[in-house]
Amino acid sequence: MTSLRTFQTEIDQIHHREVAKQRAQAVAERVKADKDLKKTPNKTDARKESTEAADPAKIAGNEPIALPIVSGEGDAALSDIDERLQTLLLSRLPESLEQARNLIASLLTRNRGEYVFRIGAQPPEAQLFTGQTTKEEDVWQGTPRTAEELTTIIEEAKAAVDELGGKVSILFDSRIHRPRAALLLRLPPPDVALTPEVRCAVVGNVDSGKSTTLGVLTRGKNRKIGALDDGRGRARVSLFRHKHEIESGRTSSVGMEILGFGPSGEPILPKTAHSTDPETIRREKMGWEEISRQASKIISFSGNKHLICVADLAGHERYLKTTLYGLTSGSPSCVILIVGGNAGLIGMSKEHLAIALALSVPVVVCITKIDMTPPNILAKTVEQVAKILRSPGCRKTPVFVKSMESAVAVSQVFGKERLAPVFQTSNVTGEGLDFLRTFLNLLPASESDTEKFIADQPLEYSITEVYSVPYVGTVVDGIINSGSIKAGDAVLFGPDSNGNFHGTTVKSIERKRARVPSADAGQCVSFALKRVRRTDVRKGMVLVHKTETPPKAVRQFEGQVLILYHNTTLQRNYQAMLHCGAVRQTVRIVSMDHPQGILRTGDRATVIFEFISQPEYIKEGMKLLFREGKTKGLGVITRLL
Repeated sequence: MTSLRTFQTEIDQIHHREVAKQRAQAVAERVKADKDLKKTPNKTDARKESTEAADPAKIAGNEPIALPIVSGEGDAALSDIDERLQTLLLSRLPESLEQARNLIASLLTRNRGEYVFRIGAQPPEAQLFTGQTTKEEDVWQGTPRTAEELTTIIEEAKAAVDELGGKVSILFDSRIHRPRAALLLRLPPPDVALTPEVRCAVVGNVDSGKSTTLGVLTRGKNRKIGALDDGRGRARVSLFRHKHEIESGRTSSVGMEILGFGPSGEPILPKTAHSTDPETIRREKMGWEEISRQASKIISFSGNKHLICVADLAGHERYLKTTLYGLTSGSPSCVILIVGGNAGLIGMSKEHLAIALALSVPVVVCITKIDMTPPNILAKTVEQVAKILRSPGCRKTPVFVKSMESAVAVSQVFGKERLAPVFQTSNVTGEGLDFLRTFLNLLPASESDTEKFIADQPLEYSITEVYSVPYVGTVVDGIINSGSIKAGDAVLFGPDSNGNFHGTTVKSIERKRARVPSADAGQCVSFALKRVRRTDVRKGMVLVHKTETPPKAVRQFEGQVLILYHNTTLQRNYQAMLHCGAVRQTVRIVSMDHPQGILRTGDRATVIFEFISQPEYIKEGMKLLFREGKTKGLGVITRLL
């Protein structure tokens, strides 16, 4: 029987191999096009303009600069960079300060406008992540600094960043027992189109406090005094989209909320955060356009939504299909699993955790309601969460974040190591919310994931929502998986029920409801389409640039699958709901290579699937998840038929 971990490793290898093939093919086609272009010099100028517009090296924020760069790449070089910067700032010599400014400018440019600068000797991970105490001098990393040296470095760093047009915020500053600090250096983006965004999906069991937590995070007055919940659901009112949600108090749709952070690192919150009137809360919410204009980083929550864009995904079992679609189509950087301290990890919380692990999405756990939970019950919940995260099925190391220093440290290594940060919060007293906000503020932008989003490939845009807007027409929302696009570009959208693609023009582009001239790979944007009826577009379609050879839609495909759970056996003609990126459609098993012709829990096989309703645009290497009732299967597409 194949283990889930082994199978995940194998499908990751298949995914990376297929992506590498597709990249190589795109490069070969581009080289061929350039050769053909040389034979038609009259079109060279126009071609050059379009190439320059799509060149990722010239996108603002990634443009190479002639500044001194420290030798060595990756994590190994970070401590050396911090040490060198501290030495330059401490000297206070004009030439050293000039070098420090150039080094800071280089760091900000290479890290999309922000950098966490650590000062002084830093404690070992064992102390920060596990709470262990250590007195060994040799395990601390970095050069010890005195309190006076710390003050000097902070002052000079602020002056240097101010000259560059940025802001410095102190994340933490400890002057007791080995003085040390961490600073957030941040440049405001030139416009909304270049604002870094982190997409988070918020999941958890019904009544665990998902919507209330988001309401408090996005409406708190400041880090110290927030518009907290009253214990009866006041904070979640502004998040509900439908009348029945307000009446029942339960989210049934994929709700989107954003949390903006300014250049100084402070959250951007409404002026009416102190209000207790539910109608005022709903009416006086800050508009996304206003938040986007002020923000240097956005967190998007989806539950379905940096900005932090957070998605508030439904927790009830009847809405599992909606939750699954939010996880597969939204490409979240992490999943925030909300666990009620009084109830523990129960019901759909376990289901959501299993899905996140199957999709290899990093997990953050937030234990809520600690103000109303008796200490003995809270201790049991904490123990249960730690036990499940350490179990063979998860293989995560729980990190209980109880200080600002540990929140900063775990945010820098969260995506690279098998860590699961655990926050204990109260939406009524505000305890623990500062740590959670700081952690979200420091997460790397979703569009910086070059494994998932490819800038130098042709345009591919997945449609996840379709709207009909008065006086505008049909508007689609989704994520750019590869390439870039400008307002006015001619595109193809499809496939339709016959597998065909149709032409249209992108009239305008909006990002978080703010008008932008262009968009790049990894960004979540909306397009207004010219002369397209609402009924002609559906979720799961893609937009590509107009070419002589449109993409090909398929009805049948082959995939390697692992059956995670089924109470009996799977046979030919078995039907289930398939989730593959933005595609969500019922599929039928046409054939399988299992010797017995049936599949049980834990079995692995190569299976040929067929879409029931209409052909879809999918690619080799895409991960898939299929379910029907309690049946769940995980796999990867290996061949299109």
